[in-house]
Amino acid sequence: MVNPRLSVIVPSYNESQRILQTLEALDSYLKKQNYSYEIIVVSDGSKDDTAKVVESLKSKVANLRLIANTDNHGKGYVVRQGMLEARGEYRLFTDSDNSTPIEQVEKLWPYFDQGFDVVIGSRDAKGAVLDPPQPMLRRFLGEMFGFLTNLIVGTWGIADTQCGFKALTAKATVEIMPLCKIERFAFDPEILAIAKMKKKKIKEVGILWKNDTRSTVKFKSMVKMFFDLFKIRLNMVNGVYGRNK
Repeated sequence: MVNPRLSVIVPSYNESQRILQTLEALDSYLKKQNYSYEIIVVSDGSKDDTAKVVESLKSKVANLRLIANTDNHGKGYVVRQGMLEARGEYRLFTDSDNSTPIEQVEKLWPYFDQGFDVVIGSRDAKGAVLDPPQPMLRRFLGEMFGFLTNLIVGTWGIADTQCGFKALTAKATVEIMPLCKIERFAFDPEILAIAKMKKKKIKEVGILWKNDTRSTVKFKSMVKMFFDLFKIRLNMVNGVYGRNK
């Protein structure tokens, strides 16, 4: 079987109410494109009917695959799992709430054509559109976390490490993802930190991001993300990610 040009990985946990709409949106757009693709949903031990809903769509949504974990591991774990199971020349992971429409992938292609290894969506880069804008408190917390991320793990030059719309070449995926250790909160900064250590070319691209006003920032999660940053830093110091090259 010829490997597809694009793999879209959708990490999901208890998303039975939203995954149908997201997969229909992916299918509607991708089937009109002139490149081959696959869609991989990775259920993180969902307790609801996420896996059943995805299975029921296989006859309607082209090139759909499901990885159904029985246990909950964390978003970082299932993103890594899906990216490594994928076969695409380019591998994109995106949020199951479809906060960044799949059409935004078109903004990434020119930079892969220019030789970038990692191209990430950003809510802070030039050209980004937030609909509606984030509340002031959430934006402030995001900026603070971004500063701490840069300070602790060295992701300087990247304004938004947390946007859940990131794509890597197949080569970069197999060089970076097996080294990742963070299974839950700060897996995005870890991917980027390793990419910088490996001298990968990274491009941040402003995208359309649909802000869910019902979403809230949990202080407990922010604290855990903060401690994960120090785990990443310790891994870097101890050579867990290998030598810089």
